[in-house]
Amino acid sequence: MNHYLSRRSFVKQSVIAAGAVMLSNSVLGKVNLAKPNERVNLACVGLGNRAADIIKELYKTGLCNIVALCDVDLGAKHTQEILGMFPDAPKFKDFRVMFDKMGNQIDAVSVGTPDFSHFAITMLALDLGKHVYVEKPMARTFLEVELMANKARKNPKLATQMGNQGHSEANYFQFKAWKEAGIIKDVTRIDAHMNMPRRWHGWDVNMKGFPAAEMIPETLDWDLWQMQTIGHNYNKDFVNGQWRCWYDFGMGALGDWGAHILDTAHEFLDLGLPTEVSAVKLDGYNSYFFPMSSTLKFHFPKRKKMPALDINWYDGLDNLPPIPEGYGVSGLDPNIPAPSTGKLEPAKLNPGKIIYSKDLIFKGGSHASTLQIIPEAKAKEMESRLPEVPKSPSNHFANFLKGCKGEEKTRSAFEIAGPLSQVFCLGVIAQRLNSKLILNTQTKEIVNDKFANALLAGPPPARGWEQYYKM
Repeated sequence: MNHYLSRRSFVKQSVIAAGAVMLSNSVLGKVNLAKPNERVNLACVGLGNRAADIIKELYKTGLCNIVALCDVDLGAKHTQEILGMFPDAPKFKDFRVMFDKMGNQIDAVSVGTPDFSHFAITMLALDLGKHVYVEKPMARTFLEVELMANKARKNPKLATQMGNQGHSEANYFQFKAWKEAGIIKDVTRIDAHMNMPRRWHGWDVNMKGFPAAEMIPETLDWDLWQMQTIGHNYNKDFVNGQWRCWYDFGMGALGDWGAHILDTAHEFLDLGLPTEVSAVKLDGYNSYFFPMSSTLKFHFPKRKKMPALDINWYDGLDNLPPIPEGYGVSGLDPNIPAPSTGKLEPAKLNPGKIIYSKDLIFKGGSHASTLQIIPEAKAKEMESRLPEVPKSPSNHFANFLKGCKGEEKTRSAFEIAGPLSQVFCLGVIAQRLNSKLILNTQTKEIVNDKFANALLAGPPPARGWEQYYKM
């Protein structure tokens, strides 16, 4: 917590928080707020769409005051709900101005902006001594993730958390318990799959350039939205989630869903970085946006007593992994949110994974969904040997805020989330170049392709944004 608030400032913030409670409680249900001196003063960068969900979840824990709101489009429809819930919180378009004017009243920040814009906000926040909750994946380029993790390592008293919320729920504690009990061991292959419709499905894969310039909405600061990527003309297909579609802004299906599907296996099987990443099959491949379907292969070498392991990633509507005998029905799992396409469409297979070990096969979903041993007969045979799985002491949002207060260790801190996010960065480079990459995991260089190696850093930042890339 920030112990340098003046009494007047502290009282003012308490009044702001109290004023927000009445309105927000009517929207969020009854929020039981901790005592004023037990709450974290939270600034929120990004207010609409997924960012709004994050803010509501953080506030519902009762462990924070919302003391500042920041968005590059304060007049947009999607920002109005949060602005209405916390009407007395100061509002800013530019996160740099917010930190400049209110830095001493902020303990922590939530970052719910597009993937490419996580980096600068997070780096400045850490430099200013603020705890950071950032949506997944951590950043868009391998270098940005590396710098964010290094910055967090240099500031060990600051809590960091990446927003793969299932990493604080049943899936996390089950995988950990089963690994420690030797139920999950000698894993050699994981088939991960995300076969729901994506925003770019149906686009013209023969596109020869970015979409034509459109009139910039009056309320939007377009240059600030682009941050270090300045150089694109405004088009509605770049904003409000559409950024996920483009190599220049987003991370495709892999970056969007990988952190919800592969997070526990990556952490508890000590995977680190792969030595090889291959684009096995890309349908609808083009230079601008993500393929219609992708099959990627990640090879992880032997680790201590654990054998080498391959992760096969499948995305696209009809691009399913091989289904083992005795798999059973996928079923609609309430732990798996609908995709952000705006349409609820049935999937042939829910997002998830099939884990192959020497003696057992497991099937699992994404987010909080737990694993099952397959076939059913094998599951029944193993039942008596399965360890008790502890319940989560806190959800992902409370875990972060308790981390800010030094009461818990965050479960998806940058030291854990960084290498996982870098796996996705490597996968996206393989997709973008339709090639195979060989990585030296010690030097963190791609050794077989100079152009791919340059994409680890991506293009130089636009003028005025270079400072965030200096440690």
